[in-house]
Amino acid sequence: METPEASAAIRARGITKTFGDVVALDGVDLDVARGQIHGLVGPNGAGKTTLLGLLLGLALADEGHLDILGTPVGRTLAVGDGVAGFVDGPGLYPSLTARQNLRALAALRGGPARPADVDDVLAEVGLTDVADDRTRGFSLGMRQRLGLAAALLTRPRLLVLDEPANGLDPAGKRQVHGVLKRLAREGVAIVLSSHRMDDLEALCSEVTILAAGRVVFSGPLAKLAAENRELDYRLRTPDPDRARAHAAEVPGVRLRTDRHIGQDPEVLFVGARTEALDALVARCVRDGVAVRELAPVVSPLEAAFLALTTTDPDSGPVDAPTEEAGR
Repeated sequence: METPEASAAIRARGITKTFGDVVALDGVDLDVARGQIHGLVGPNGAGKTTLLGLLLGLALADEGHLDILGTPVGRTLAVGDGVAGFVDGPGLYPSLTARQNLRALAALRGGPARPADVDDVLAEVGLTDVADDRTRGFSLGMRQRLGLAAALLTRPRLLVLDEPANGLDPAGKRQVHGVLKRLAREGVAIVLSSHRMDDLEALCSEVTILAAGRVVFSGPLAKLAAENRELDYRLRTPDPDRARAHAAEVPGVRLRTDRHIGQDPEVLFVGARTEALDALVARCVRDGVAVRELAPVVSPLEAAFLALTTTDPDSGPVDAPTEEAGR
């Protein structure tokens, strides 16, 4: 039977990295399973870019132990076998076409790319029509997709991506999401950093939240919702007066009249924990009040991000309790 260590694409323990007096990573633990899309979240300066660089072999940890695809990371800079991706945007040659860039990048990694493979990855990321255009004229989203295509050429078992949806229009984002989900189904582990909470919620089964170089949460997205923080919700109903009356009578539900001012008259805003919200919906249904829409104003991931990374001037970043935060 396969052990947890053998099934892990990444296993990091106590990773510390400093740059002079700046502590970029402070005792970070990270576990990413094969076939998992794992999100990396944190405010600017939290250590995300440093951690991605360590995974890609662009930097070395000062302390701690890091296994990638079952192999301990040594003390020399090198991209691990089976690892691909980019940080701070893909490195491209602006004077070369998309097709020429892929051939050049493949050659740098040790071997020529077959023309059919180049065509396949260009098609997969939706760049076939611009394959022979010079990349100096590419938009940010097109460059991101070409960077993903370059990574796909290597047939990675671990894909590390920094803001892969930057600059993508809805069609491009849908295409990239489809590629990443397919890779995960095929057993590829994916670590992606993003400030777009909607992208992370659409793609990731687990997330790690960093603040000031430390892990303040790591685990399934469902666990964030299970922690049962109060959220603000938007409730749309054709009978707002009766819904408002019920909301006022359900313990634990707060009517947010400040949000209602100037809004659609069919929309109420309420603050509640999960059990109180369930009670409100059940009461409305029993009374024949239709609920046409119920959605959080701020997603559970974004709410957790704000709660766990907000800095108090006197106490520093807010840490989740050890048992609740996971690793």
